[in-house]
Amino acid sequence: MKALRNYLDKIKPNFEEGGKYQALRSVFDGFETFLFVPNTTSKTGTHIHDAIDSKRIMSLVVIALIPALLFGMYNVGYQHFLATGAEGSFIEKFVYGFLAVLPKIIVSYVVGLGIEFVVAQWKKEEIQEGFLVSGMLIPMIVPVDCPLWMLAVATAFSVIFAKEVFGGTGMNIFNPALITRAFLFFAYPTKMSGDAVWVSGDSIFGMGKTVDGLTAATALGQASTATDAMGYPAFSLDMVTGLIPGSIGETSVIAIAIGAVILLWSGVASWKTMLSVFVGGAFMGWVFNTIGPDTAMANMPWYEHLCLGGFCFGAVFMATDPVTSSRTENGKFVYGFLIGAMAIIIRVLNPGYPEGMMLAILLMNIFAPLIDYVVVQNNISRRAKRAMSNK
Repeated sequence: MKALRNYLDKIKPNFEEGGKYQALRSVFDGFETFLFVPNTTSKTGTHIHDAIDSKRIMSLVVIALIPALLFGMYNVGYQHFLATGAEGSFIEKFVYGFLAVLPKIIVSYVVGLGIEFVVAQWKKEEIQEGFLVSGMLIPMIVPVDCPLWMLAVATAFSVIFAKEVFGGTGMNIFNPALITRAFLFFAYPTKMSGDAVWVSGDSIFGMGKTVDGLTAATALGQASTATDAMGYPAFSLDMVTGLIPGSIGETSVIAIAIGAVILLWSGVASWKTMLSVFVGGAFMGWVFNTIGPDTAMANMPWYEHLCLGGFCFGAVFMATDPVTSSRTENGKFVYGFLIGAMAIIIRVLNPGYPEGMMLAILLMNIFAPLIDYVVVQNNISRRAKRAMSNK
């Protein structure tokens, strides 16, 4: 690492003002600070000094996403081989899924980071690191059959209109990854819902079989279209392990739980937000089980609601986004609870959209500043009353 540090120091003058490659200053700075903690310090004023910066925080989130990503790759291969009746070993299934998912990751990062680089060069600012996480999240929350060109268009839309127009990382009010999914859902609904998008029907480098018209409904999809009030799928271990059709990274509760432990242990995510999302979802699921309409989705046990779809993934990786979520300590409880409750409400009362988590989080992104405002004002009022009573 010392040799790399010395090499970067040697070529750095070429990228500074007046250097041969000064036009690429932002690119070099982004690469350098990704590899090493910046050695610059504040000269005046009062500042917080810490060995960790936002790039390191984003890197921890990416690490926390890896278990769900790796399992998602295997599940893509497992679902393909299962649906087509092809024979395959564990390695073959994983490699198939890896080759199916890798292009989506590449497209996400190339498009998103490409736009970030262009904007940084245009504004003559540092490259912002927020897309390190968004670039990984985006491929994990879409169906495996989502065309790459659609993913590229949606990613570009999200980075430009949900992030850069607000000022970039730290200024956006909506989660960029969820805006990507929302764009795809409303612009290309046939590629984001139904039974034909969750299992890959293509053969990759001779692995698997090429099959047209391959279909496999998700558990939530089955419940939303059931005519019998008890038509929801029976709870099974596969719903926990994740060996069911669904978005690439959202199916395995176990893999997501490993990521949650990493985020909580490192202090990156708030346990208050995370826990309250599950409490809100469980509470609203219980309410519908008790007094809800006579439908399969309303009768689905509350714990099954929490395991299916993107509920766990959203609670752990989306709702806890420090930029778009509530920032006051008490506000985090309210924010998370309302996300969990709203997700179940949307699932049960809107059969045309059985997921619910995406819209619930985006809706609460809007109300997060209001929640914080109310919490702060309540604190101010209580302190004022205490001050008056002590006089």
